[in-house]
Amino acid sequence: MSNPITLPELQEFIAGFWFHYDEADYEELTVRYAEDVHYVTRSDSGSSPFEELMSPELHGRDAVMAWLSEHRKQSPYPLRHHATNVHRTGTHGDTTRARFYIFVNQVANFVPFAVSSGVANVGVRRVARGLEFTEMDIILDTTNSVLLSELHSDSSSA
Repeated sequence: MSNPITLPELQEFIAGFWFHYDEADYEELTVRYAEDVHYVTRSDSGSSPFEELMSPELHGRDAVMAWLSEHRKQSPYPLRHHATNVHRTGTHGDTTRARFYIFVNQVANFVPFAVSSGVANVGVRRVARGLEFTEMDIILDTTNSVLLSELHSDSSSA
């Protein structure tokens, strides 16, 4: 019997996840990952000066939580992750696929400023205790923006 994940449920789950990440609530984060989760983070170019720091490919909740908790401890507070334009991209078995933008800010000299942005692709499934991520693939923006017309002319000449 199918029990599809609604868009409002998905949005609330993703927003809650990022809130708990920002607050370093590792207990709450842990229950939001499937035991067999696949987690990948990387830059859009694959050649960011920080690539080594941001590019784990991890399998399993324990490995993800070990990396995420250390990564968070090395990040500023307050740190705010914003998930926007959340939309479903399909389903595969009991997993709902979704995509969204991520925007991150922190505060310096009493003023919030942008730190990072990117695109997240996730898989989420319903289990007895609620929803859980089965996969999370985050592609961080590190390539300088150019006019879209220039981007297309470069790709068409290649």
